[in-house]
This record gives sequence, structure tokens and C-alpha cells, in this order.
Amino acid sequence: MKVISSFLCAALAAASMSASHAADKPVLLKMPIYYGSHLPGLGSVAKYVADNAGVLSGGSVKVKLYEPKKLIAPGEILDAVSSGKVQAGYATPGNWGGKMPAARLFSAVPFGPEAPEYLAWLMYGNGGKLHQELYDKSGYNVKTQTCGIIAPETSGWFAKEINKPEDLKGLKMRFFGLGAEVMEKLGVSTVGLPGGEIFPALEKGAIDATEFSMPAIDKRIGLSKIVKFNYYPGWHQQATVFELIINKDTWKKMSDTQQAVITQLCRAATLDSLALGEAIQAPVMAENVKNGVQNKYWSEEMLATFEAKWGEVVEEQKAKDAEFAKIWADLSAFRKDYSLWEKNAFLPR
Repeated sequence: MKVISSFLCAALAAASMSASHAADKPVLLKMPIYYGSHLPGLGSVAKYVADNAGVLSGGSVKVKLYEPKKLIAPGEILDAVSSGKVQAGYATPGNWGGKMPAARLFSAVPFGPEAPEYLAWLMYGNGGKLHQELYDKSGYNVKTQTCGIIAPETSGWFAKEINKPEDLKGLKMRFFGLGAEVMEKLGVSTVGLPGGEIFPALEKGAIDATEFSMPAIDKRIGLSKIVKFNYYPGWHQQATVFELIINKDTWKKMSDTQQAVITQLCRAATLDSLALGEAIQAPVMAENVKNGVQNKYWSEEMLATFEAKWGEVVEEQKAKDAEFAKIWADLSAFRKDYSLWEKNAFLPR
């Protein structure tokens, strides 16, 4: 009887959900993405969302994915979603650093939290609330939510060894986010380039060095063919968070069920992206070595230098931007509390 009762409950729940989906007004989310869906962990997560939204919603929510530049330029995604030109977009908040400097704190923080700690702050601390508040205060008509995360990136591909801070001075380098501010303090001239433009820029000598992402992603754009010194750890991006933004008017018109589908789908996508990223790096690193790449780990001197310069950047950003100061204070307080758990719970490496 227990088995039959359980079966009936499951059947009734499924029928109820199907009925709920049937009553929902269909929603189509046109979603341009910042990074190509062929890039594992960067753009592939958006494809995961698009592929599963229809299935999980019983067909009431459909997501049509547009590769970079196919509908609008990547840099225009936030404005396009806010205005309702498109209903949704996928990127990392750091892409909007030029519009909202504090948004970079929801993307990747130098010497900042690793993925579990970052997600703890975003999902169960004040991070998620502060993220939405920043967009609201900045006049953006979007609903944002964490929808993907990758673990550490590498911190640079160089044509020669970097043994001391002076070796960086004068280099032209592609660099992302708040880490670029640190590199500038060390005499590096930084530029932001999309993934597709990095290889030709290195090949033509427009830049001397670059960072982009994790080894499996860097492989897709061929960095190891030109530069042979790949530096770790990714002090500038120990974790990188991605977001799904939806036009707020569109979001409000969606049913509770449709909103729940998107929210839970993003949580699943976040877990999937983290697991995928962790699973596929080591084989690529080993392959790189066979092809002449040297995997280098920064010396204590270099890491201390990066961290000291990062401290200067923080103070400057706090002085310039009240929102940055507010969000930084909250993240710092969370991390201070978290450190008691971190120091006691984990085995030393």
C-alpha cells in the first residue's frame, strides 16, 4: 500500500504541475550572451539554461540563445535587457564595471573568496540582495541572479619568465576586472579584449601577454601556440560568477511557477558549471606541458606584491565609490566570520 500511495502522490504532483504549466502564458526570452557557447564554463552555461528551460517549464518558458554579436554587441547586453529590447542576457557582472564599478565585486575578487565561500555570501549572506540593489540604484530595470561559477583561472600567459615585479613593467597585457587595476600599479599597460581578439593581438604583437580563463577555455583560443609560460595561481580570479539578467517587466509578468523554474535552473547551472570546470583542467595542463608550455607558480614575493597592490586598489575604489565601499564592507565582514570555519574545517594542502 505504501508503494501504491507514493506512486499516486507522485502522479498527482506531476498532474498538478502539468496543469500549472498549461495555465501559464508562454514566455519567450531572447537571450544574447557575452561569451560564445562553445567555451566550457563561460558560454556553455547559458546553453545549459536555454536547453533545459522548455523541458522544466513544460514548454511555458522558452529561451532563444544568441551568440555574441549575432543580435547585439556583448557590451550592450545590460542596456538592451533593461530597456526591453531583449528579454534576457547572460554575462558576468564584471562586464559592467565601466557602468557600475562596484559590479566587479559580484564577478571576481582578487585574493577573494573561492567558489564555495563566494556562493555562501551570494545565496545565504547579503551578496544577492546587494547585487540586485546595486542594479536598482543604478537605474537598471533588470532582475539579476547568480547563474554559473567557475573555479580559479590562470593568472597569465607570458612569452618569458616573470621572476620579480620589475619584469612586468612595460608589458602590454590583456587583463580583466579588478585584477587589471593591480597590474596597472606594477607598470603593466592593460587592455580588455574579448576572447576572439586575443590570439590575433598576441600574434601581431599588439599585446605581449594575456590572461583569459581556465586552461580548458584558453585552449579553445590557442594561447599555448604563441606563449609558453602559464602562471598560477589565479590570484585575480579565484572564482568567477556569472549572472542571468531578465527585464524586470518581463519577470513580473511570469507566473510563480515560471519564475521558480528559472531560479532553480540557475542553481542547477551553477553547480554544473563548477563541477565541469573542476573536471576538465588537469588533462589540458598535462597536454600543454607536452607541447612545450611551462606551468609556473608565482613566488611568495610576487604573490605578496600582487596582494599589497590589491590593498591599495581597494582603498582607492572605496574612496571613489560609496557603493563599492558598502559592498566591500559586507563581503569583508562575511569573510571574517567565515574564516573561523575555514581555518578549522579543512585539511591543510
